[in-house]
Amino acid sequence: MNVDFVKTVASGNDFLILDNREKKLASKIGDFSDFARRSCRRKYSIGADGFLVLENSESADFKMRIFNPDGSEVTMCGNGIRCSALYAYEKKWCKASMKIETKAGTLEAEVKKGLIRIKMTPPQNVKLDQNIGAGKTIMNVHTLDTGVPHAVHFVKDIENYPVKKMGSKIRYHKLFEPEGTNADFVEPSNDNSTILVRTYERGVEDETLACGTGVVASAIISHLVNGTREPVKVVTKSKEILNVYFKKERNHFHDVYFEGKAHIVFEGQMSA
Repeated sequence: MNVDFVKTVASGNDFLILDNREKKLASKIGDFSDFARRSCRRKYSIGADGFLVLENSESADFKMRIFNPDGSEVTMCGNGIRCSALYAYEKKWCKASMKIETKAGTLEAEVKKGLIRIKMTPPQNVKLDQNIGAGKTIMNVHTLDTGVPHAVHFVKDIENYPVKKMGSKIRYHKLFEPEGTNADFVEPSNDNSTILVRTYERGVEDETLACGTGVVASAIISHLVNGTREPVKVVTKSKEILNVYFKKERNHFHDVYFEGKAHIVFEGQMSA
């Protein structure tokens, strides 16, 4: 039995999108978690950083569910929601401005001149300057939730930093049990408005070329710790630049947006 899919990419973060608005996929796929493990596996299947299931919503234009390559379902994915917004707009499900329901809340999206801008939920549980043990290394991390949990660590010479090795240590650290966390490594630039970011993503269990929620988390922490000016230009591993906008009153952030390009790569069918 064949299943229609679309392959999309945002800043090097790639996703499979399936339309389940009529709830017809259950009879074809059955277990979405198992399907994600099979379909996202590179070299053996289509391959992707995540699997997005789009469904009807009673409170928004549509609902987005996110499954990682390990089969886990998570609450939010920043680049995934940008891809979903572009897909829905191109398929004429909705106008250029839309609302998308996720497990992290209902988010606003806008497609304009090749860019997709997402209004994020305000960051939660911000905690600065936590020292954790990572093998023989003590690492200073800053944690927050931008829809999913992130730990941010500042580094020098980010190009040569062992992101996979150290990211795994942070991801599985006992401080973040049982769910674990995503790990972002950030190098500030000289102009105080640009940062370089690399991210180890839980569920993918590897570095990805970009992470939307990680980009926002890194921008927020960079502003708090180093005074990085808004809007923050974030250079991802893929070398694409994402822009993060926010307003801050005292210690609270609101009107948090991030913006960048997304593309539909191809459409096809695969065996369920």
